[in-house]
Amino acid sequence: MPASLLVRHAVRSDYEQWLPLWDGYNAFYGRSGPTALSPEITRMTWLRFFDAYEPVHALVAESDGRLVGIAHYLFHRSTIAIEPVCYLQDLFTVEAARGQGVGGALISEVYEHARQAGTPRVYWQTHETNHTAQQLYDRVAERSGFIVYRKVF
Repeated sequence: MPASLLVRHAVRSDYEQWLPLWDGYNAFYGRSGPTALSPEITRMTWLRFFDAYEPVHALVAESDGRLVGIAHYLFHRSTIAIEPVCYLQDLFTVEAARGQGVGGALISEVYEHARQAGTPRVYWQTHETNHTAQQLYDRVAERSGFIVYRKVF
């Protein structure tokens, strides 16, 4: 892990450094060019991080004054628990920072915020071809065995 790594909540002045990470995350999952998210979605996502009524949160990993990673998570209700659960929706680090503990530090910070919120679990998903991330995930969590289905309208 970089010696100067700081994981913290995003602040409004992070936008210019957050945006390339957000775009990189979306490009990794095929959302670029003609399939890119609309600017309205990006704008609304950013604004939600600073709206006290929204359950969506953003963490950033900063090293030497530069953002090198992001994690977005949200709390939601469940039919199998009284407490809300935490969904780690987005995790991304710049390529140069991969394998240096940045992703693990972001996940650890999400775990800490979940504990503080009284959440019984944190979960996330990744694409089956994302073998690099799976190496990290297999060290910090256990696989649930569930298969994700979706229908896009």
